[in-house]
Amino acid sequence: MYKILFVCHGNICRSPMAEFVMKHMVKQAGMSDKVYVESAATSTEEIGNPVYPPARRKLAEHGLSAAGKTARQMTRADYDRFNLIVCMDDWNIRNAMRIIGSDPQHKLCKLMDFTVRHDNVADPWYTGDFETTWTDVEEGCKGLLAVVSKQSPATP
Repeated sequence: MYKILFVCHGNICRSPMAEFVMKHMVKQAGMSDKVYVESAATSTEEIGNPVYPPARRKLAEHGLSAAGKTARQMTRADYDRFNLIVCMDDWNIRNAMRIIGSDPQHKLCKLMDFTVRHDNVADPWYTGDFETTWTDVEEGCKGLLAVVSKQSPATP
């Protein structure tokens, strides 16, 4: 099984949006038995809190639910549990590195690295612009799915 962890600062906006978009895309591609997806935070600020209401609404607009998801912090053990740790921006990469110590297997990357833009996913916490974040997440997840489709094992 190929395991992906999406990471942002609080695990209440961008990374859970990416988690549920990717889960949907994986299911649509018939790869649910081959790809596992989760999300986490680099900070402790939101641990235990549900997905931020505007993020939940944006997911719901596209027929996706984040029901039951609560924020958790990334741990050092996640480095061994996941094949890929996909961060939403440069700060998340830096903070994830502080948690894991080093990245000898080159598992850390940004979601937008799977697009032609190689930028950061727009942070709606400061802008309130969940539409731009949705567009970034959807584009990044499409690119990531294309890569994972070629890398995931044939059997779980």
